[in-house]
Amino acid sequence: MIISLLSVHLFDKIDRVDVRDGDNYGNTDSDFGFSVWTTIEECLQPPVIWEKNEENPDGHWFCTEPFSEPEIFNFPGGIGDVEVVNVEHEEVLLVPREIDCNRVTFKYGVPREFRAKLLTLHGWGLDNKRDKVKVGDSEITPRDFVCKVIPSPVGATDEMTGKGCAGTWVTGWKDGKYRSVYLYQVADNQECIKKYTTNSVVAQTAVGPVIMMELIAKGIWNEPGAWGPEHFDPDPFVERLAKYEFPAGIKEMDSEYADELSEKAFLDAVSK
Repeated sequence: MIISLLSVHLFDKIDRVDVRDGDNYGNTDSDFGFSVWTTIEECLQPPVIWEKNEENPDGHWFCTEPFSEPEIFNFPGGIGDVEVVNVEHEEVLLVPREIDCNRVTFKYGVPREFRAKLLTLHGWGLDNKRDKVKVGDSEITPRDFVCKVIPSPVGATDEMTGKGCAGTWVTGWKDGKYRSVYLYQVADNQECIKKYTTNSVVAQTAVGPVIMMELIAKGIWNEPGAWGPEHFDPDPFVERLAKYEFPAGIKEMDSEYADELSEKAFLDAVSK
């Protein structure tokens, strides 16, 4: 997530960059917020983690099991506590190329019941995307068949309520003290349907690339080669999030640095 690069303004040295996405969606029978095919791909691929340690002081990537290392994360925007698990996503591959840190992970709030359904698909080989089977006079991969029979998430999420949050939890040091912040963007599903005629999952996926295309078209992001968005200056991107009425936020988490900020705010208040 590109807003993770804002952390360079907030820290002298970064320890961890942990992407955390979650939601409190309800009033829908669909397990899928967008592409069924892509959801199966992301959730059942081995998640990647980046880490520096004694054996790998320069850092290395390694894979873990799908849905591993569950934790409870408290999301802003009224979403609250959500259990998140390791899921494969490209940020883990891109962030360490641009930010010097000790660990990068991506965890998403995949509900336990949905995890069980996905693992059942995998167990029966229904997530297979390569080997075609003959059905009548046609041939189709098991995954493509699953995508055909599952109702379209586009229509299934029209009445869905609640919010989704995409963000990055960054920890490190500032002014000699350990600091922890969560940089995020929250989208309300019904508001997105009214504004964009699509659900909030799709909107959060799409608005960023639209802004990136504007920055490239105007020459603000202009460097030859193939680069991930994390390579570029995040400031004009974040400024445009607000202009597109899709603003980002920051949540100061519990830390030594947060305690110092609170003490300073209290002293400033009582001294007036």
